[in-house]
Amino acid sequence: MGRMKILLVQDVEYLGTAGDVKEVAGGFGRNYLIPKGLAVLATRGHIRQAEERMQARRRREEASRKDAEALAGRMNGKTLRFTARVGELDRLYGSVTNADIAAKMTEQLGIEIDRRKIDLSDPIKRIGIYPVKVRLMGGVEPVINVVVEAEEGAIELPKSAEDVS
Repeated sequence: MGRMKILLVQDVEYLGTAGDVKEVAGGFGRNYLIPKGLAVLATRGHIRQAEERMQARRRREEASRKDAEALAGRMNGKTLRFTARVGELDRLYGSVTNADIAAKMTEQLGIEIDRRKIDLSDPIKRIGIYPVKVRLMGGVEPVINVVVEAEEGAIELPKSAEDVS
């Protein structure tokens, strides 16, 4: 039968992503891709619909990137303060986790962030200043300062990490 032009409706490994127009062997298209709902015949109407969907998706992604960048601007360089009970060698009783940091962001900055987006490999177990990256989306990763101080007295901050707000 030769080759046929199809429009992928879903991503197909080794072939392409949804919205791509590909030329495939007739049997592959007729007997596999189309019956499984992975592709449709590449008619003008289908191609136009696919382009409209792609543009709508691009607009949505652009809007969510703008939102993420605005949010990053609000949080970048901000300082969150924790006070904790401390034992010897400045070790905390307990620890500060990404869930604690997410709760503190909501409380202090009014920003709700999923704790899984807070890039903390291990919970913080000592007093000190920790720069913590927040992964909002690809390429948008603001850094906040997490300051953990002993309950008795505050530790002196270097002037650069001081909050400006």
